[in-house]
Amino acid sequence: MKIFPRKNNWLSLILRWTIVLLVCILSLMFVTKMPGSSYSGTFQPLSEYEQEVYLNLKQQISMLADKIGERNIWKHSSLKDSAHYIETVMTELGYEVKKQEYRVEDVHVENLEWELVGITHPEEIILVGAHYDSVLGSPGANDNASGVAAVLEIARLLKKESLSRTVRFITFVNEEPPFFQTDKMGSRVYASRSRQRGEKIVAMLSLETIGYYSNEKGSQKYPFPFSLFYPDTANFIGFVGNISSRSLVREAIEIFRSNTAFPSEGIAAPGWIMGIGWSDHWSFWQEGYPAIMITDTALFRYQHYHSQQDLPDRIDYERMARVVVGISRVVRQLSTAS
Repeated sequence: MKIFPRKNNWLSLILRWTIVLLVCILSLMFVTKMPGSSYSGTFQPLSEYEQEVYLNLKQQISMLADKIGERNIWKHSSLKDSAHYIETVMTELGYEVKKQEYRVEDVHVENLEWELVGITHPEEIILVGAHYDSVLGSPGANDNASGVAAVLEIARLLKKESLSRTVRFITFVNEEPPFFQTDKMGSRVYASRSRQRGEKIVAMLSLETIGYYSNEKGSQKYPFPFSLFYPDTANFIGFVGNISSRSLVREAIEIFRSNTAFPSEGIAAPGWIMGIGWSDHWSFWQEGYPAIMITDTALFRYQHYHSQQDLPDRIDYERMARVVVGISRVVRQLSTAS
């Protein structure tokens, strides 16, 4: 009886495992490798321009998460107050706010949209969105008053711009459970209508939970094996997409890194991986649109995620202001048709 395999069998086994290992490495490089490099220097003091963004973000998050508070169909008056506040802010800036109304559990709900029509390619749409509802039992400062405030500020910053493509801003209802990734989710209703209308959405950016940062080692967590490839300090903003949206992830983060002195990380991975599809961008994938999430990674760093302690004083407004200005530059450049 021969106990050990022949030499040729050993070589074949080694070759097979080498190929498997090489495929795994190349696959991980494919989903994690991004253009440019993450900023690692010190921050300059906020400019006057950024300081205005800082103050506006603070006011808007305070209104949504403190004065209005928990907002969902079980707190329907607060949900309506949130929508009214968003509409008022944008109307005062000179936008025409349109509503997409539908009913859920015998309750009237609505998505809100407004836009800057492109000059040379108005049919090509860059969509910037965030959900304005909060999970049951939470005031939702970071999740997702932060994203809504960012949408409002980016709309303000770009208001007087002459853009090639149309930039459309959306605040969605019903992102949180039990509607998440169902046909009752606000962004799912919206994306389905966009496909039915034949709208040409060339990029969708979902701003999701973008206000919490930390310089402490070990403050950032990930599902394995991504912990091997990303920093363990929660000081960066993340750009996240599925494989089909890889080119958009790479383009967006390249623009951000070229124009904004703030740490950033990116990933384009299969949508079934934990966390990759956890926001309104998922709805646009279902309709074949390129869509990404921009996020501080939520529960992978934020201990107050989906809790009563998700309060306005948990937000790092200074760093968030830098991020929002950076995202506005991304939107501006994406809106320039090639």
